[in-house]
Amino acid sequence: MLRELAERKRILICVIHLPPLPGSAKYGGDLEDVINFAVECARRAEKGGADGVIVENFNDNPFLKKPDITTIIAMSVIVREVVRSVSIYVGVNILRNACREAVYVASICGASFIRCNAYCQPIVCPEGIIEPEAAHVWRAMREIGKRVEVLADINVKHATSLYNPSIEDLVRDCVERCLADFIVVTGSRTGQAPDPGEVCQISKIANVPVLVGSGVNPSNISLYKCARGIIVGTYIKDEKGMIDQGRVERIRRELDML
Repeated sequence: MLRELAERKRILICVIHLPPLPGSAKYGGDLEDVINFAVECARRAEKGGADGVIVENFNDNPFLKKPDITTIIAMSVIVREVVRSVSIYVGVNILRNACREAVYVASICGASFIRCNAYCQPIVCPEGIIEPEAAHVWRAMREIGKRVEVLADINVKHATSLYNPSIEDLVRDCVERCLADFIVVTGSRTGQAPDPGEVCQISKIANVPVLVGSGVNPSNISLYKCARGIIVGTYIKDEKGMIDQGRVERIRRELDML
């Protein structure tokens, strides 16, 4: 499992920011192009030394709180092809917070994990008020009969929490009551790094691996020695939005030197 790997080494997970999917405002009309994009990104990430990739409908904005069936079907097709094309871990993140649906997609398509933005705390964001998904995620796994790991954001970017206990209580609730496998810490927006001190504080509290989920690049990665790994999307993109293998290799080297 990915968690076992994170206990042995610092892990690198690359985000595949998919082009717009069918039904979204900016969809280009050819799903095959999207599939080919995703597969090529995954292969570049693997060759660059990534331990895993997350397939994410990043360009489907403006997002629905719960995507329609068209999005779920498209994600399933894409994730299945990515799983077939690489030997590293594959994860699913369906924005804005379709976590139980991500469990179904991951389980059926052979992926290993999901990322859930509002897993253990309610948030308010441009898409509205979103309730946490932990209970639904575990019931979905029980229903389908397959375990996938959960990467759970706390105080997720592009949102404000409606549940504001101490950071210690929040982290402990997310792990102990909601059964998260990983805690993900982000900045306030995509591409913005979190406070390194907060990452260290959370790492001391959590008894699961903590990942930095936004804004990491070679110039600041040394600030995150407390974390067990990073999730990187913005830095590794080329001018077409595709994963750049050379950038993956560079951040892999920097991560291994921590």
